[in-house]
Amino acid sequence: MLNRFFFVTVFFLATLSSAQAQLPDFTGLVEDVSPAVVKINTVSKGREQQVQQFPQGQIPEIFRDLFEQRQRQQKPRPARSMGSGFVISDDGYILTNHHVVEGADEIQVLFADRQEYTATVVGSDRRSDLALLKIKARNLPTLDFAAPDRLKVGAWVLAIGSPFGLDYSVTAGIVSAIGRSIPTEKGENYVPFIQTDVAINPGNSGGPLFNLEGQVVGINSQIYSRSGGSIGLSFAIPASVAVGVIEQLKDHGKVQRGWLGVAIQDVNKRLAESLQLGTPQGALINAVEPDSPADKGGIKPGDVIVRFDGQTIVDSGDLPHVVGMLAPGESAKVEIYREGKRKKLTMKVGSLDTDRQDIAASSDGTDRLGLMVEEVDDEERRALRLRGGVRVTQLSPDSAAADSMLQPGDIIVQLGYSRIDDIDEYDQVIAELPKNTPVAIRFYRQGRAIFRTIEIAE
Repeated sequence: MLNRFFFVTVFFLATLSSAQAQLPDFTGLVEDVSPAVVKINTVSKGREQQVQQFPQGQIPEIFRDLFEQRQRQQKPRPARSMGSGFVISDDGYILTNHHVVEGADEIQVLFADRQEYTATVVGSDRRSDLALLKIKARNLPTLDFAAPDRLKVGAWVLAIGSPFGLDYSVTAGIVSAIGRSIPTEKGENYVPFIQTDVAINPGNSGGPLFNLEGQVVGINSQIYSRSGGSIGLSFAIPASVAVGVIEQLKDHGKVQRGWLGVAIQDVNKRLAESLQLGTPQGALINAVEPDSPADKGGIKPGDVIVRFDGQTIVDSGDLPHVVGMLAPGESAKVEIYREGKRKKLTMKVGSLDTDRQDIAASSDGTDRLGLMVEEVDDEERRALRLRGGVRVTQLSPDSAAADSMLQPGDIIVQLGYSRIDDIDEYDQVIAELPKNTPVAIRFYRQGRAIFRTIEIAE
């Protein structure tokens, strides 16, 4: 019995020692890269408020103290925030998140050796959530970006930043997914995020995500949390996106992106069968904006884009990632499925205007109204005594559909004077809807017909 216990103990200790030997040692990596990681403090000065002024002597003495107290309370107070960043060139260029410095009047950059600098914004890009700063310094320690396409799911990664103001904190984990599509509040989707289980909290934003070679593979940007703290879902902007953004911010102070002019959605199993696709893949074209690059290039509603500029489009969210990386005016080869046949096209991408909302890269698959719809099956049509219609499956916030208070489950049967019998008719009608013009929309909700108006904003 004693010999068996001794054998089990030795085996357990040997296994534990072997497992520990396989875990990475981050100490050398942290020592090498920490000098180039910075803490960023910002101050946004409060804007002056208009306070009613009274001529001297017109305020009764009994109210004078109250009035002066109110004036003191209305005096604007500066807002302070913090984040992280890192040096990308020894002459003082620093990369961080757009949301870290957005609206800041003062930006202070602090290094681990207690050196402190005032930074200016070279350029900032809301869509990628990246900002390029500049400080007056020379011979700074720098970080290098990893080569694209080397990062794999399951790889060890390490983050350095200042969560909750705790300077130069180090957390580690693994890559849990690549190419995550996370639409912004405006429904845009131009970043194929890296998902990790590295603990990221407020203050980590803009800090670097490293591989085991000490190269930057991503810029920490977001967390998914219901409590506000890390729960094992954090997202980083890939280095490949950052490199292109940095070049444009340096040269122009802003980023220009490719644009197609289509509304897209995912292809599910039933749609794949109806479109004669072998597998559910690609970006299904819901609508094409007239005179857009897609329209001029021969794209039609009902087409399924499966490859764009040499890259495979697995989900609809992959398309805006690829299109957005192309420079306006650049040509791209496109492979589509149309009526069950594979077809190749060549087109020039347009330029995405900074204030444009009805963009080709509708990241969540919604159309010009902010909707995703599906066919209504025959059984439900008969039950509701409908000739046709399309059911709302999803809608974007801050969209025309949201303003009209549509809900998932509503069945749209009429737009303007046009009856909607199926998705083809729906796509054709919404493609021709004018902007800034209220249009009647009729739909069924829980068996009851409702009329409202819907308007596509400029």
